[in-house]
Amino acid sequence: MPFIRYARSALLSTSALAMALSATPVSAEPERFVLDESHVSVGFLVGHARFADVLGQFTEVSGEFLYDSESQTLERGEVEIAADSVFTGHDERDGHIRGGDFLETGEYSAIRFKANRYEAEGENTGTLHGDLTIRGITQPIRLEATINRRDDHPIGGADTLGASLRGSLMRSDYGMDYALEGDLVSDRIELIIEFEAVQQDG
Repeated sequence: MPFIRYARSALLSTSALAMALSATPVSAEPERFVLDESHVSVGFLVGHARFADVLGQFTEVSGEFLYDSESQTLERGEVEIAADSVFTGHDERDGHIRGGDFLETGEYSAIRFKANRYEAEGENTGTLHGDLTIRGITQPIRLEATINRRDDHPIGGADTLGASLRGSLMRSDYGMDYALEGDLVSDRIELIIEFEAVQQDG
């Protein structure tokens, strides 16, 4: 009889454990998203002698990332920006930015960002951590992120995720010290990033 009671108890315990495990949600596999190059904007604000900020952007941006929307975890992400695609609406200034005082695009054709961690802080907000490489110099950077929406796109129906990111960097950290004295050109650069990314099947 004691053996029967023990066996029955063990069976019940095993069944309870199996039920508990089956009820535990399993995180989905990370999904691959590719930036929609027609709906991605990488902009920046740079101060000019403390009078006003100059607004610029890069017009050629590509990238992808692996993201688990259920657990809000980022496995990896990579973005490449064509450095010579910088545009501020003034040809002479754009040429200067492409030169040795700033981006030196003849030697360093690409700006690269590698994301390595996303810290979810709310239902749709968090901090994206990564490494930014400009002029061959790599520095850590953090971006405040808002995931605006994930849904089937009303045009075409593709599974689309849209987000907004904000951050800043010090250009002197990347070897750009031109006109720092008197804040003729500000050291701090504010970043404005908006994107839509399309989920890739398989």
